[in-house]
Amino acid sequence: MEVRLSYEDGTIRVDADADLAADALPPLPGVETDPRTGTARAPAHRYVELRRALRVAGVGVDDRVLDASDRAAEAAGLPDALATDYDLREYQRDALNAWRDAGDHGVIELPTGAGKTVIAVRAMVELGVPTLVVVPTVDLVDQWQRELDREFDVPIGRFGGGEQRREAITVSTYDSAYLKADGVGDAFEFVVFDEVHHLGGEGYRDAARLLAAPARLGLTATFERPDGAHEAIAELVGDRAYALDVDDLAGDHLAPYDIRRIEVELTDAERERYDERQGTFVEYVRDAGITFTSGSDYQELVKRSGNDPAAREALLAKQDAREIMMNAERKVEKLAEILDRHRDDRVIVFTGHTDLVYRLSERFLLPAITAETGAKERREILERFRDGTYGHVVAANVLDEGVDVPDANVAVVLSGSGSEREFTQRLGRVLRPKDDGGRALLYELVSAETAEERVASRRR
Repeated sequence: MEVRLSYEDGTIRVDADADLAADALPPLPGVETDPRTGTARAPAHRYVELRRALRVAGVGVDDRVLDASDRAAEAAGLPDALATDYDLREYQRDALNAWRDAGDHGVIELPTGAGKTVIAVRAMVELGVPTLVVVPTVDLVDQWQRELDREFDVPIGRFGGGEQRREAITVSTYDSAYLKADGVGDAFEFVVFDEVHHLGGEGYRDAARLLAAPARLGLTATFERPDGAHEAIAELVGDRAYALDVDDLAGDHLAPYDIRRIEVELTDAERERYDERQGTFVEYVRDAGITFTSGSDYQELVKRSGNDPAAREALLAKQDAREIMMNAERKVEKLAEILDRHRDDRVIVFTGHTDLVYRLSERFLLPAITAETGAKERREILERFRDGTYGHVVAANVLDEGVDVPDANVAVVLSGSGSEREFTQRLGRVLRPKDDGGRALLYELVSAETAEERVASRRR
């Protein structure tokens, strides 16, 4: 008596022998009857749990789930073709061992610049199985593809950026993985989710649900999400297996650093406008009993704005107040002083608004990178920053993650979301060890007596 497991359209199909009574089967995780076909199915990501439950119950298994993966491994000559010269640092080896001890499941949380890619490459070598690497941007697809081409003597496949080519080792954007997962879900035994916090997005979760890959590794500098979606990530990839923060590595494996928060006063006109617009917002949410104690409270306000003019006005007022405090004129004046002080340093200026990027670019003659900047132009700017042609650049969000940013030693944060994740990512952009052993420096410019100041104070 045995149960046959097979992969079908993003699910694990469960077929029992005719002589195996249904009530003889143990409770199987995630298995439900498909009303269209009358067959028993579970989401593909429950594959390992299904195998375990059947084994514990003493039920034989005819496992046909990873047939495509086995064929791909044989055709590519894996694992013999996978080798690396990477020599893991002690904390990287500890991280990999913790992940392996967790059953080849889980998330590794390390700061930007701490070598998470190195750990993933070493895991690919140790497992020696077909692997899908999922990343948030086309730039990161390019980076991973170059890295894997250097390390491995096998063709590297790609989903994204105009290409749809599958190989035993393939790199994909989250978007492409989401769109293709039900068709390639049995082709990979190992999946790496880089910047795994993106998997918390409702649509992207299917990129993990529809894959049968039993080995799953998430990489991030900031695992927890304020909306609690990291709990869904833990279900799909595994819990946090290993974590170190910036202070654990600064001075040894990352540059030592200083953070200087500078408060600037709003002008009289900005203060008057800010207080009026912020007051409109605060008055509405107080009267409506909205406390913002959970991530869903803001969504409730957005929903109300669809049919409540007062709620819509409150949202618009909040947006106006936010733009005033984030784009304050005296921040720009202070930035002029900082750029002059660090004229010989490598400086990245971060803002949260595209309009401000162009304003700063024009005023200080800084190369600008925004979501509107083409891939070729972005690469040219970063290459010139890397070789020293440009000493300073200004960017709106797009350099926070997913881009190989050349070494810099000074960051200036003019504005942003205020989130812990964003702040950590921006700090990480200046933490690569310096050739001269110097310290990294991050300036955070904050408008005094505003919501921005309160958020910064809580974070620090």
